[in-house]
Amino acid sequence: MKFIIVGRNIDVTPGLKSAVEEKIGKLEKYFNPDTEVHVTLSVEKERQKIEVTIPVKGSIIRSEQVSNDMYVSIDLVEEIIERQLKKYKTKIVNKKLDGGFSKTFVDNDYMDDEEIKIVRTKKFDIKPMYPEDACIQMELLGHNFFVFINAETDQVNVVYKRKADTYGLIEPED
Repeated sequence: MKFIIVGRNIDVTPGLKSAVEEKIGKLEKYFNPDTEVHVTLSVEKERQKIEVTIPVKGSIIRSEQVSNDMYVSIDLVEEIIERQLKKYKTKIVNKKLDGGFSKTFVDNDYMDDEEIKIVRTKKFDIKPMYPEDACIQMELLGHNFFVFINAETDQVNVVYKRKADTYGLIEPED
């Protein structure tokens, strides 16, 4: 695995770097040797956050963890990613996304602990609107996200509520 470690508001010390490589390196058995692992360590007040993104053919495996100790965050994020890999392994392999995974991982059988079940379906009329109007509509509905057709681009977009009462916009790539 190739590690790309970046620090925001924190110096990536040799100790932190080795802790990340050692802990996240345990996941090496699941991936091909040339897999890149993007790690961002950041500090905001008392929050010690690690974000790990692992792009694999056709998909992204991602997790972030926050605690008041960076080493605890590193431990937590490794456990979460390993659990995600085992849980979704059959779905990943069935979609033929196994190009970035090691043969051992693909060949191993893991129990699908929790099968994904869609328990409710909603249908609604999608109206063209501007992202700002979609945010207002989302707030009026009391939801955390809102799907709409962007009046400027005629494409389906999603606005979502972020931490600290800010908003995000998801748009398809051209």
